[in-house]
Amino acid sequence: MRIKHYWQHIKTGGRAPSSAPSVPMPFIVGSPRSGTTLLRMMLDAHPSLAIPPETGFLAMSLEDFDVRGTTAEQRAWFCDAVTDFPPGASGWQDFGIDKATFSRALDTLEPFAPADGFRLFYRMYAARFQKERWGDKTPLYGLHLPRLQQLLPEAYFIHIIRDGRGCAASLREQWFSPGRSMTEQALHWCCNVSTTRRHGASCRHYLEVRYEQLVVDTEAQLRRVCDFIQLEFHPAMLDYHRRSGQRLAEHRGRVAADGTVIVSEERRRAQQARTTKAPDPGLLQLWRSILSADEIHEFNISAHDLLCDLGYAVE
Repeated sequence: MRIKHYWQHIKTGGRAPSSAPSVPMPFIVGSPRSGTTLLRMMLDAHPSLAIPPETGFLAMSLEDFDVRGTTAEQRAWFCDAVTDFPPGASGWQDFGIDKATFSRALDTLEPFAPADGFRLFYRMYAARFQKERWGDKTPLYGLHLPRLQQLLPEAYFIHIIRDGRGCAASLREQWFSPGRSMTEQALHWCCNVSTTRRHGASCRHYLEVRYEQLVVDTEAQLRRVCDFIQLEFHPAMLDYHRRSGQRLAEHRGRVAADGTVIVSEERRRAQQARTTKAPDPGLLQLWRSILSADEIHEFNISAHDLLCDLGYAVE
């Protein structure tokens, strides 16, 4: 069923499609500040593909779903869990989908299973932009690849990898940083990259993309990604930055249940501001001027083996 006809179909009494899509669903994963948003903006610029802001709810436990008595109770629990994830600090407002509308759409799924409920969300999101395909960009889903593959067999994982020192120079200033010390940053990067690579080796569809190559040779890398996810390359992907500002406008502030501001709307958008500009190879080594010599040495000690395995120079 084509996306542009989806809502008309539902309104006239039709059932929502519930079978797994026959085309790949790309998942962009990677250690934070590795270029996942950059790649998201590039793929999302394709006329056929929509990728929402980070979701997170695919990693939530479904144990409570399994113990619900009736299908109606399962649907209600699923709707509440997805739209209030993470609990007390939901990011649902980023997606532009009304909870009541989502709930009514869930009622059209028969039989009902979590995988089809998740697919429904992505289908509804893509429908907002009259697009036929969808994907996801949630960096730390890389720690859950086997579970995601089991849940959504159509998943195709794209792991973007960046020199960990570049990640650290950017991440330590962010509200979601694991800490300011280079030892903390190195261990965080190593854990994320190594775990994702280990899981990826056992997945049916897994591709690694280097951030540095994406910046330097953008079209070639995008064509490689498009071949992987069975999507025809479109030149609009190279002009992603012309619409990134509009896409970033989706990013709302995060507020805890008690009203405490976790992160403001302005800060969330500012942290991705670089995606509103074309790739600049001249910035790839910027971390050398941001980090001190001692900090670089500290990172190198903790991440030496992985840096070398990935071909990054360690002085």
